[in-house]
Amino acid sequence: MGNKRLNQAVEQLKSTGVRMTPQRYAILEYLLSSLGHPTADEIYRSLEDRFPNMSVATVYNNLRVFKEAELIRELTYGDASSRFDANMYDHYHIICRECSKIVDFQYPSLRDVEEEAAQKTGFIVENHRMEVYGLCKSCHEAMQLK
Repeated sequence: MGNKRLNQAVEQLKSTGVRMTPQRYAILEYLLSSLGHPTADEIYRSLEDRFPNMSVATVYNNLRVFKEAELIRELTYGDASSRFDANMYDHYHIICRECSKIVDFQYPSLRDVEEEAAQKTGFIVENHRMEVYGLCKSCHEAMQLK
């Protein structure tokens, strides 16, 4: 992960009046360097050694700040836990129905679908999401061994 992206995120937060604390910086850095889609608990567990006084509530509060600043997305599908994604570019997700692993994939944007939906229904379309479900390679291989 480039420091450029982290520096841009820090500047974006500062420009909205958000004060950068060491915990806030560490959470943001973790999210931007994470290839997965961590839960708040996973973020907390990965940082608790560096910040023994930090609580899970601190992580949740900072995730809310980042979400409001449009630096991250909250993913509320897959298992019951919200997961957080720092990739704000248009992309889609494939989710393992067994282990809930979420993987990004690129696909041409479905903006045409939004326009078609708006025309056919009269709705003002704000956004969309597409999710594909299946078994990840590891879970599929494990099932084959049973």
